[in-house]
Amino acid sequence: MPPLTSSPIYFGNFLVTPQVFHKTAHSFALVNIKPLLPGHVLVSPLRAAKRLSDLNHAEITDLFLTVQQVGRMVERVYGASSLNIAIQDGPAAGQSVPHLHTHIIPRHKSDLDEQGGSDAIYGMLEGEDGDVGRHLWENSRKRPQFPKVDDSSRKPRTESEMSEEAQRLAQEMMTYQHL
Repeated sequence: MPPLTSSPIYFGNFLVTPQVFHKTAHSFALVNIKPLLPGHVLVSPLRAAKRLSDLNHAEITDLFLTVQQVGRMVERVYGASSLNIAIQDGPAAGQSVPHLHTHIIPRHKSDLDEQGGSDAIYGMLEGEDGDVGRHLWENSRKRPQFPKVDDSSRKPRTESEMSEEAQRLAQEMMTYQHL
Protein backbone atom coordinates (compact mmCIF):
# COMPACT_ATOMS: atom_id res chain seq x y z
CA MET A 1 0.00 0.00 0.00
CA PRO A 2 1.56 3.36 -1.01
CA PRO A 3 1.73 6.36 1.36
CA LEU A 4 -1.54 8.25 1.85
CA THR A 5 -0.20 11.23 -0.05
CA SER A 6 2.56 12.06 -2.49
CA SER A 7 2.98 15.43 -0.78
CA PRO A 8 5.59 15.44 1.96
CA ILE A 9 4.31 15.64 5.53
CA TYR A 10 6.59 17.10 8.17
CA PHE A 11 6.48 16.77 11.94
CA GLY A 12 8.65 19.69 12.98
CA ASN A 13 11.72 19.35 10.75
CA PHE A 14 11.25 15.60 10.29
CA LEU A 15 9.83 14.11 7.12
CA VAL A 16 7.28 11.55 8.37
CA THR A 17 5.17 10.82 5.29
CA PRO A 18 5.74 7.01 5.46
CA GLN A 19 4.65 6.93 9.13
CA VAL A 20 1.35 8.75 8.45
CA PHE A 21 -1.70 6.50 8.53
CA HIS A 22 -4.52 9.05 8.48
CA LYS A 23 -4.86 12.54 7.02
CA THR A 24 -7.68 15.06 7.14
CA ALA A 25 -8.03 18.62 5.85
CA HIS A 26 -6.01 20.01 8.77
CA SER A 27 -4.48 17.08 10.68
CA PHE A 28 -2.53 13.86 10.35
CA ALA A 29 -1.96 10.79 12.50
CA LEU A 30 1.35 8.96 12.59
CA VAL A 31 2.89 5.98 14.31
CA ASN A 32 5.43 6.71 17.02
CA ILE A 33 9.12 5.88 16.58
CA LYS A 34 9.37 4.62 20.15
CA PRO A 35 5.89 3.95 21.53
CA LEU A 36 5.54 3.99 25.31
CA LEU A 37 2.99 1.17 25.03
CA PRO A 38 1.78 -0.79 21.96
CA GLY A 39 -0.44 1.38 19.77
CA HIS A 40 0.95 4.73 21.02
CA VAL A 41 0.35 7.12 18.12
CA LEU A 42 0.43 10.88 17.56
CA VAL A 43 -2.06 13.29 15.99
CA SER A 44 -0.78 16.65 14.80
CA PRO A 45 -1.99 19.61 12.74
CA LEU A 46 -0.66 19.72 9.17
CA ARG A 47 0.49 23.29 9.76
CA ALA A 48 3.54 23.30 12.02
CA ALA A 49 1.88 25.23 14.84
CA LYS A 50 4.00 25.09 17.99
CA ARG A 51 1.25 25.54 20.57
CA LEU A 52 -2.44 24.72 20.97
CA SER A 53 -3.22 28.44 21.19
CA ASP A 54 -1.67 28.91 17.71
CA LEU A 55 -4.45 26.89 16.02
CA ASN A 56 -7.39 28.56 14.35
CA HIS A 57 -10.97 27.34 14.86
CA ALA A 58 -10.99 24.97 11.86
CA GLU A 59 -7.64 23.44 12.86
CA ILE A 60 -8.53 22.89 16.51
CA THR A 61 -11.90 21.39 15.62
CA ASP A 62 -10.31 19.06 13.08
CA LEU A 63 -7.49 18.11 15.47
CA PHE A 64 -9.81 17.02 18.28
CA LEU A 65 -12.26 15.25 15.98
CA THR A 66 -9.27 13.38 14.53
CA VAL A 67 -8.01 12.54 18.04
CA GLN A 68 -11.45 11.13 18.85
CA GLN A 69 -11.66 9.08 15.65
CA VAL A 70 -8.09 7.74 15.84
CA GLY A 71 -8.51 7.04 19.56
CA ARG A 72 -11.57 4.89 18.93
CA MET A 73 -9.72 2.97 16.23
CA VAL A 74 -6.53 2.26 18.23
CA GLU A 75 -8.59 1.28 21.28
CA ARG A 76 -10.40 -1.29 19.14
CA VAL A 77 -7.32 -2.51 17.22
CA TYR A 78 -5.16 -2.89 20.34
CA GLY A 79 -7.96 -4.32 22.50
CA ALA A 80 -7.63 -1.51 25.04
CA SER A 81 -10.20 -0.58 27.65
CA SER A 82 -9.08 3.06 28.02
CA LEU A 83 -6.83 5.72 26.50
CA ASN A 84 -4.38 8.31 27.70
CA ILE A 85 -4.67 11.43 25.56
CA ALA A 86 -1.98 14.00 26.28
CA ILE A 87 -0.60 17.24 24.89
CA GLN A 88 2.70 18.65 26.10
CA ASP A 89 1.99 22.26 25.15
CA GLY A 90 5.40 23.93 24.95
CA PRO A 91 8.98 23.09 25.98
CA ALA A 92 8.40 23.63 29.71
CA ALA A 93 5.61 21.04 29.52
CA GLY A 94 7.96 18.46 27.97
CA GLN A 95 7.28 19.09 24.26
CA SER A 96 10.37 17.84 22.41
CA VAL A 97 9.34 18.64 18.83
CA PRO A 98 8.22 22.24 18.19
CA HIS A 99 5.09 21.05 16.38
CA LEU A 100 1.92 20.58 18.40
CA HIS A 101 1.03 16.92 18.80
CA THR A 102 -1.39 14.82 20.79
CA HIS A 103 -0.30 11.48 22.22
CA ILE A 104 -2.92 8.72 22.08
CA ILE A 105 -1.90 5.73 24.19
CA PRO A 106 -4.11 2.63 24.41
CA ARG A 107 -4.32 1.32 27.98
CA HIS A 108 -5.18 -1.99 29.62
CA LYS A 109 -6.00 -2.68 33.24
CA SER A 110 -2.79 -3.22 35.24
CA ASP A 111 -0.55 -2.57 32.19
CA LEU A 112 1.90 -0.47 34.22
CA ASP A 113 1.59 -2.12 37.63
CA GLU A 114 5.26 -3.15 37.51
CA GLN A 115 6.27 0.49 36.88
CA GLY A 116 4.23 1.86 39.79
CA GLY A 117 0.67 1.88 38.45
CA SER A 118 -1.44 3.69 35.85
CA ASP A 119 0.02 7.12 36.53
CA ALA A 120 3.54 5.93 35.61
CA ILE A 121 2.65 6.89 32.04
CA TYR A 122 3.09 10.58 32.92
CA GLY A 123 6.65 10.07 34.06
CA MET A 124 7.31 8.06 30.92
CA LEU A 125 6.00 10.92 28.76
CA GLU A 126 8.13 13.47 30.63
CA GLY A 127 11.28 11.34 30.70
CA GLU A 128 13.82 10.17 28.16
CA ASP A 129 11.47 7.46 26.90
CA GLY A 130 8.93 10.07 25.80
CA ASP A 131 11.45 12.32 24.01
CA VAL A 132 10.05 11.92 20.50
CA GLY A 133 12.29 14.67 19.11
CA ARG A 134 15.50 12.97 20.23
CA HIS A 135 14.41 9.62 18.83
CA LEU A 136 13.42 11.15 15.49
CA TRP A 137 16.72 13.05 15.31
CA GLU A 138 18.70 9.89 16.03
CA ASN A 139 16.73 7.99 13.40
CA SER A 140 17.27 10.73 10.81
CA ARG A 141 21.03 10.45 11.27
CA LYS A 142 20.83 6.94 9.73
CA ARG A 143 23.18 5.42 12.25
CA PRO A 144 23.54 1.65 11.94
CA GLN A 145 22.37 1.13 15.54
CA PHE A 146 20.53 3.16 18.12
CA PRO A 147 22.20 3.68 21.47
CA LYS A 148 21.00 1.61 24.41
CA VAL A 149 18.42 3.32 26.57
CA ASP A 150 18.95 2.23 30.18
CA ASP A 151 18.80 -1.48 29.20
CA SER A 152 15.10 -1.02 28.56
CA SER A 153 13.27 -3.58 26.47
CA ARG A 154 11.81 -0.73 24.41
CA LYS A 155 13.88 -0.11 21.30
CA PRO A 156 13.39 2.57 18.65
CA ARG A 157 11.67 1.09 15.63
CA THR A 158 13.00 1.06 12.10
CA GLU A 159 11.44 3.08 9.31
CA SER A 160 10.24 -0.19 7.80
CA GLU A 161 8.51 -1.26 11.03
CA MET A 162 6.81 2.12 11.37
CA SER A 163 5.76 2.13 7.72
CA GLU A 164 4.23 -1.36 8.05
CA GLU A 165 2.26 -0.30 11.13
CA ALA A 166 1.15 2.91 9.39
CA GLN A 167 -0.15 0.91 6.44
CA ARG A 168 -2.03 -1.49 8.73
CA LEU A 169 -3.58 1.37 10.71
CA ALA A 170 -4.48 3.23 7.51
CA GLN A 171 -6.42 0.15 6.42
CA GLU A 172 -8.11 0.03 9.84
CA MET A 173 -9.07 3.72 9.57
CA MET A 174 -10.69 3.08 6.17
CA THR A 175 -12.56 0.08 7.59
CA TYR A 176 -13.55 2.01 10.71
CA GLN A 177 -14.91 4.96 8.70
CA HIS A 178 -17.27 2.63 6.85
CA LEU A 179 -18.72 0.96 9.96
